[in-house]
Amino acid sequence: MLLIDTYVGPSAIEGVGVFAAEPIRAGQMIYRFAPEFDRLIALAELDSLPESIRRFVDRYTYPYPGKPDVLVLDADNGRHMNHSLTPNTDFRDSVYGYAIADIAPGEEITCNYSEFEPGFEMMPSLVAAHARANGSDPSHAG
Repeated sequence: MLLIDTYVGPSAIEGVGVFAAEPIRAGQMIYRFAPEFDRLIALAELDSLPESIRRFVDRYTYPYPGKPDVLVLDADNGRHMNHSLTPNTDFRDSVYGYAIADIAPGEEITCNYSEFEPGFEMMPSLVAAHARANGSDPSHAG
């Protein structure tokens, strides 16, 4: 559950992203896992869901810490937070997330998915777009 005011908007990283609607200071707690708010989905439930919902679940969930057979679906804008190799947040704690830099209103809030999703690998189709959004162009790598 995000503890800050945010909005969803177009992202240079991927589709849409989460943006700060208020100033956020480095060190500020921005997220708290709240099982009473966010939706927990057992992997066993997936087979009974329509294909379109399974694709949604695949895109917007992450593993529940310590329970590999359960996924978490954020019930707020957090589900749209994009991955960055240079994130402005820290989600290494499985319960809390913190800003690691000051984040201005209108700035995209990003996280490193590998901090809470073991084995995360960025889709190859997004590598170049991600690099450009972060100020480099892998097509010109030597």
